[in-house]
Amino acid sequence: MRNRLSALFMALLLVVYLVLVFQRAVLLFASGSAVGIAMSVALIVIGLVAAWALIRELLFGLRTEKLVKLMAAEGTLPVDDLPHRASGRPLRDAADAEFPQFKAEVEASPESWRAWFRLGLAYDASGDRRRARAALRQAIGLYRTQERAAR
Repeated sequence: MRNRLSALFMALLLVVYLVLVFQRAVLLFASGSAVGIAMSVALIVIGLVAAWALIRELLFGLRTEKLVKLMAAEGTLPVDDLPHRASGRPLRDAADAEFPQFKAEVEASPESWRAWFRLGLAYDASGDRRRARAALRQAIGLYRTQERAAR
């Protein structure tokens, strides 16, 4: 819950920042000078990219949370019995030892969003955030495809 509140707070701060940036962009555009108009366009483009990134991250968080709830209800989430550091992160050696089991599960069933989701959690426990996010995105994509096919 604390992570969710932190993410919402940061999103709110970014929205306030974007409003201020767009306000400045309008003022620069209204100046009528070539430099002001160029800076205005740059601010608007940067603001749109930031807004797109914010929306994408929020959707990623909501979708992963939905899959966690589904797997928890099914009892298919992996049990977190790894030893942890004082910070709460799993010890990498222990996480790396369990990793091959999750990779083999995806190789055996590449169309399973549950297998990809568990692989994403394993990557995260091993400290590889980039691959964790990629595996979670794959799980989300597979889930959404299966959900559309079921309709």
